[in-house]
Amino acid sequence: MLKKKKPVNNNTENINDVNNEELQQDGQEQAPETEAAETQQEAAKPTAEEKLKDELAQANDKYLRLYAEFDNFRRRTIKERDEARKTEGKDIIVALLPVLDDFERAQRAMEKATEVESVKEGVTLIQHKLKNILGHKGLKEMTSIGHAFDADLHEAITNVPAPTDDQKGKVIDEMEKGYTLNDKVIRFAKVVVGA
Repeated sequence: MLKKKKPVNNNTENINDVNNEELQQDGQEQAPETEAAETQQEAAKPTAEEKLKDELAQANDKYLRLYAEFDNFRRRTIKERDEARKTEGKDIIVALLPVLDDFERAQRAMEKATEVESVKEGVTLIQHKLKNILGHKGLKEMTSIGHAFDADLHEAITNVPAPTDDQKGKVIDEMEKGYTLNDKVIRFAKVVVGA
């Protein structure tokens, strides 16, 4: 008698097949998930082009900020220069105001004065006061008479025959005084030169 075999192996094979299929499906599902994760990571990493675009944006931002800062600096210095120009003569004007007051007092005194000598003395005092104020600011008179003619300091108005031979080429007379301000000529002396 023959006995029937039990289909034990078939059942095991079926279970193994099912398990393999599930593993394969899981593997296939895991593979796309892994690929998606890798793709997201790659997408998160900036490409060379994106890096360059970012660097360019940063450079442009830095340039714009520097340009704006320079423009503000330029405007500020222009404004400061304009203000300095408007007030640069302020100290000399403030120093000359007392002289102006003295001249006004002298005019009032001349209207009532009977003696010319006191008026002359008052004008002389005002002139000395003015010269002292200007001297403190760096103004100096040039002495020209008797000195050799120097085109850097003098402006010759005319030539006249020299009274003696030693005065040839020298300044004989001064028509208008010359002045220096802090050792720089601001007005040439107008002189007559001996020929």
